[in-house]
Amino acid sequence: MHVFEMKTEEQNPKERIHNFKEVCLGYTKEQAIEEAKRCLQCPVPMCEKGCPANISIKKFIKYIADEEFDLALKVILKKNSLPGICGRVCPAEEQCKKKCINRPAINIALLERFVADNSEKIIESVKKTGKKIAVVGSGPAGLACSSELVLMGHEVVVYEALHKPGGVLTYGIPEFRLPKKIVMDEANYIKKLGVSIKLNSVVGKLFSVDELLKEYDAVFIATGAGLPYFLGINGENLNNVYSANEFLTRNNLMKAYKFPEYLTPIKRAKKIVVIGGGNVAVDSARVAKRLGSDVTIIYRRSRSEMPARDEEIKHAEEEGVKFMFLTSPIKIIGKDDVEAVECIRMKLGEPDDSGRRRPIPIECSEFKIKCKQIIVAIGQGPNPLIGKTISLNTGKKENIAVNEKYETSIEKVYAGGDIASGSATVINAIHDGKIAAKEIDEKLKRG
Repeated sequence: MHVFEMKTEEQNPKERIHNFKEVCLGYTKEQAIEEAKRCLQCPVPMCEKGCPANISIKKFIKYIADEEFDLALKVILKKNSLPGICGRVCPAEEQCKKKCINRPAINIALLERFVADNSEKIIESVKKTGKKIAVVGSGPAGLACSSELVLMGHEVVVYEALHKPGGVLTYGIPEFRLPKKIVMDEANYIKKLGVSIKLNSVVGKLFSVDELLKEYDAVFIATGAGLPYFLGINGENLNNVYSANEFLTRNNLMKAYKFPEYLTPIKRAKKIVVIGGGNVAVDSARVAKRLGSDVTIIYRRSRSEMPARDEEIKHAEEEGVKFMFLTSPIKIIGKDDVEAVECIRMKLGEPDDSGRRRPIPIECSEFKIKCKQIIVAIGQGPNPLIGKTISLNTGKKENIAVNEKYETSIEKVYAGGDIASGSATVINAIHDGKIAAKEIDEKLKRG
């Protein structure tokens, strides 16, 4: 048995900045078996305590070690209907892998990805209940909730505003991190379970939640966080200032990087500044790099405070993305188009509500960065459309207020994922969808 974590191959940085193919190539069969054999099979598996989806990690890894890959997938699917997605984008280093007592820790995410990519999903029939549930949004929370409900025997219809399912999985996460074929394969699996997905169906425009309640026994709202935040500084209305939401949607969903093969254009610039420090900022920078730009990320705190995953920061650095820390924009400069961004140096003070040290401007430290395009990636808020068509109680950030059972202020209406939390990882959104499904099922059984 080897004592080191089994590493996987990655595309060479010099090659991958010229394509949108997946960076991490995943485990081979032999690598997956070797990594699985390192698992200590702990009597009390701490890794499972770190998994929001409560997957039986110990059990599925044992099946991989025994080369029973279909059984391994069956174990995962009992708790998570999106294993190919989670195996790629879950922050395992902060969840299951962080709890692993082995040293080095088992690479649980790559093992989940291997099983999802190399095993057959078995469809089992279930007894129908005669109850109907509408799910609004086909992102991770919506897909998780709908798959749970249909396996409980309920009829489920998912309403998706866009022309493809997946929500943020499709429009937000770049191809080189999460191939859209994987998203479509897992959405198709959920359809095979019996879920109906209606595309181009904007709840709040074509029909309201009130209208859905007349036809369905319950409604689960999972419309995500699609409202981009801006800085509120001078110059944000200049040409070539993008929200990360628009920039990524044009490329990921509309395939603008393949223009004119696909009809959606994207403005390409020689020098781009990305503002922000999360995964969305890093994703935007790496997409821009692949479009041929010289890219700099500016972030008002230090690298250690960046919320982006270490792996994604490392990949960005390998690809030539530059980082400028302790830097905050104060004005965007230009006549009609962006010409530069004026910034100020920052220092770190005492921790704020987030637990990170608060950035404080340094007097008389202003300077300018010349650039032709700016991408603002400082976060996004809940999609406001639903809230405008139905009177639901909301939180400070206009997220839909829910209780511990994911019930909203209106009877039979539930919500989860980013629309309720304001911000969540894919696996946390899946957790919301699963728990909400359980609560809906129990409520329907009680009548």
